[in-house]
Amino acid sequence: MLLFCNKCGRSPPVFFRPYSGERLCRGCFLRSVEKQVRQTVSKYRMFREQDKIAVALSGGKDSLALLYILHRIEKNFPKARLFALTVDEGIPHYREEAVKNARKACEELNVEHVVVSFRELYGFTLQTLAEKIKDIRGEMTPCSYCGVLRRRALNKVAREMGADKLATAHTLDDEVQTMLLNLVHGDIRRISRVEAVTPGAEKLVQRVKPFSEVPENEVALYAYLKGVDFQSSICPYAPQALRTEVREFVNRLEARHPGSKFKLYRSFEKLKPAVKASFPSQLSQCQLCGEPASQPLCEPCRLLESLRAKFPKL
Repeated sequence: MLLFCNKCGRSPPVFFRPYSGERLCRGCFLRSVEKQVRQTVSKYRMFREQDKIAVALSGGKDSLALLYILHRIEKNFPKARLFALTVDEGIPHYREEAVKNARKACEELNVEHVVVSFRELYGFTLQTLAEKIKDIRGEMTPCSYCGVLRRRALNKVAREMGADKLATAHTLDDEVQTMLLNLVHGDIRRISRVEAVTPGAEKLVQRVKPFSEVPENEVALYAYLKGVDFQSSICPYAPQALRTEVREFVNRLEARHPGSKFKLYRSFEKLKPAVKASFPSQLSQCQLCGEPASQPLCEPCRLLESLRAKFPKL
């Protein structure tokens, strides 16, 4: 029996959504993802008409898809400005391809592209760090350091570029995984993300996540159907992260019970006001670098000081 798209009723479907029961053709699927992004942006009031928006562009499928969609949206808001920001951590045979794809996309869309590296910001690459810590029992994984240092790099450069918002391509999957990881680590206060309006957070560029209610597989298919050239390999350090185990657990749950990711996400969203009330955020300035911090030293500086104590020549 020949099936047709549930939306238009004319074209054959290319995608089936288990959680909604929809079968969508190429055009209807692409429009549905773009519509969901617009709804998410509106729901959380992510942007103002005159915002200068930095897009965290890793060169992977998610960030490139986000750049293409925000570029489409920006056309309707002539006072808004968009630029892309790429962090080169220094991972051989991996990051080079991503930076190349990011640069190509920005040239195609005529979007300003800024690339900053770990080496120029911190004096070492992630590859060098990984080699140093690989034999130290109980040491954090390269992903743990990378996440903290990447966030610092993105915020610092976005602020220096005058950005009002920093848009990241965190998908529904990323958000659910992060919330579950916070529970596993016993850090429930992180369920409630710090907002740029928090006292002491003047140096924080407000982060927004337009893909936070779009499943990762739909973002990937959007990028594929759009013909986007994106990273063909995964980060060599990704399998070391606890997030990989959480991802596998959540995907199994979703396969058996479609819609579970949305239910988890909405449950955590309902918890956020209570967490904010129980753990009010008060930030001050880091004693070393002057960046926002909840303790005398910010997390990046604590990590860097610890590393330099162990490896003076890092």
